[in-house]
Amino acid sequence: MELPDSIRQFKESENFWISLARDIISVIAILAAFAILSQIIFGLWTPMVAVESSSMEPHMNIGDIIFIQSIDRTEVITYRSAPQDYISFGMPGDVILYRPYGQEGVTPIIHRAMYYVEEGEPMWENGPVAPHSGYITKGDNEKTNKYYDQQGMVSYMTPIKEEWIIGVARYRIPYLGYVRLLFS
Repeated sequence: MELPDSIRQFKESENFWISLARDIISVIAILAAFAILSQIIFGLWTPMVAVESSSMEPHMNIGDIIFIQSIDRTEVITYRSAPQDYISFGMPGDVILYRPYGQEGVTPIIHRAMYYVEEGEPMWENGPVAPHSGYITKGDNEKTNKYYDQQGMVSYMTPIKEEWIIGVARYRIPYLGYVRLLFS
């Protein structure tokens, strides 16, 4: 049997095992295409995160899927440094995804970069000096996030170093993240 005939037989067969193999190959091909496109467009193999808390409401809600662009492919625009016409998720400045204290294996935080401080500068007005350079961050929810992350329990007294940043939030798909949250 020639190769074209074998391919045609594989595509048209009604045999359960051959049909199952076709389905598995199709799913693998779709996932591979998605991973390659994600790497090309966003610079990450898995460019999506599901929002797990209400800290970014009303701009991001629990269950939203957020597409993240790799930090290697963009620069962070802070709330304070944003041009007047620059709005990201309803407010000036970028929303960043970062690893708290740079730790691997912990749930990353997705909050807005408010401003950048240099080592030795006060982290906020009349605040303690920064132990190192980095971003001061805050969730958008005024009820649950009255203070900067560095004033509370999220990243206590620790500006976010650039190497801790995974990427910048770019797009949002509402509700789709609930599927992902069901498995965690």
